Amino acid sequence: MSAALAAADAGAQVLLLESNLRLGGQYWRHLPENGLNSWAGQSALQSDYQKGFLLRNRVSSNPNIEVLCGAQIWSATSEDSVTVNFLYDGVSHSFETQSLVLATGAYDRALPFPGWDIPGVMTPGAAQALLKGSHVLAGKKIVVAGTGPFLLPVANGLVQAGGEVVGHFEAQRLRSWISHSRIAVRNFHKVFQGMRYLRLIRQERGFAVVSAHAGVDGQLEFVRVAKIDSDFRIKNGSERKIYCDVAAVGWGFTPDLSIAHSLGLNFIEGQDGYPVVAVDALQRTSDPRIFAAGEITGIGGSDLSLTEGAIAGRAAADRLQNINPTVTLKSLSRARTLRLRQRKFANTLVKIYSVKDGWRSWLTPETIICRCEEVTAETLKESLVSLGATNSRSVKLLTRVGMGACQGRICSRAAVEIIAAEQKMKATVEDHISAGNRPIFSPITLGQLAQEPIAYDAL
Repeated sequence: MSAALAAADAGAQVLLLESNLRLGGQYWRHLPENGLNSWAGQSALQSDYQKGFLLRNRVSSNPNIEVLCGAQIWSATSEDSVTVNFLYDGVSHSFETQSLVLATGAYDRALPFPGWDIPGVMTPGAAQALLKGSHVLAGKKIVVAGTGPFLLPVANGLVQAGGEVVGHFEAQRLRSWISHSRIAVRNFHKVFQGMRYLRLIRQERGFAVVSAHAGVDGQLEFVRVAKIDSDFRIKNGSERKIYCDVAAVGWGFTPDLSIAHSLGLNFIEGQDGYPVVAVDALQRTSDPRIFAAGEITGIGGSDLSLTEGAIAGRAAADRLQNINPTVTLKSLSRARTLRLRQRKFANTLVKIYSVKDGWRSWLTPETIICRCEEVTAETLKESLVSLGATNSRSVKLLTRVGMGACQGRICSRAAVEIIAAEQKMKATVEDHISAGNRPIFSPITLGQLAQEPIAYDAL
């Protein structure tokens, strides 16, 4: 939305494709129209919802912006022009452009652990999506665990909605902030927001959910929580049971790079070791026709995404009007300064809430890694020892890890790290890109695939 508005305000005609059914993306979701009042309900669940409400209204009322909600992009290519194919109202459409902004966001990073496939175990984002999108509590007794500042608003939202958070466990310790106190002071409003959440909810630091266990009905009955050291290894004798019907466990976010993969863009190693789209000062990618903003250029949160979107949208519009890049840089100097400060804070958070390699010690041979294809940790390792696999790609071909319904979105990052560790190597950008690259990245029927996409005439 930020990119579309900036481009439209610069005089460009903009087509905005939103995969959700209403504007707002994953961050500013909407409650159902019927029943609970959408605006009042969302305001109670999200502190900055008014910002999204105003932005959404500005985008919707701008005559230079055409919005298609529920548009699912399923493939994209970049040759003479950038071609994007998408499904809308069950029909495949396509458009060509010389100026494209990608803002595909991110999804929860999940780490496999024994029992993570039991019904009732989910990510914090899933619990929050149920609450913000449908006003549905995921359960009655809820454990929130993992690492990162995102856990705080999730736990708070669940409590505000009437849920009982029976345990809130953060893997990192408070001392992780000590060496970054200067950054914290410069971004005190963000730190204060986190402190406000902590006044409402008790958080135990230095703990992690290391296994989940089902009852006789097959549903989650309890989790085992353990004290962990700085490398995320379990401290002997520290495990205890927490009875619950939902465990929302998350370890930060993974950028959604599916479209960027298909367009052949260059990637660099992000702050947490996972690939991100390489961009310059104008959010321009390795293809000068394509710009990228938000989490796909590095996990950074909503404020940074809004700033990057504004820069990318303006630069994308200026490209169509053949504006000198130097002029664009000068006109966006304030936004670039703001982005630098926000990015520095975001990178600090990634360092503080980094996931350490010791999490792999929680795995048992029977632990499911790929839930779609039911591939275990033992199967992954066996493919390297007995089947002759030499890298993550050959392991995938031999075991089908990452080849199920989610197409590796949930498991491929962890699988690549497990495979690299078994080979006593570090997972590379190329390993992650190979595991996640897909020529088709949204569900499409054979009939839709066989039909020639209908050219979409924007505006």
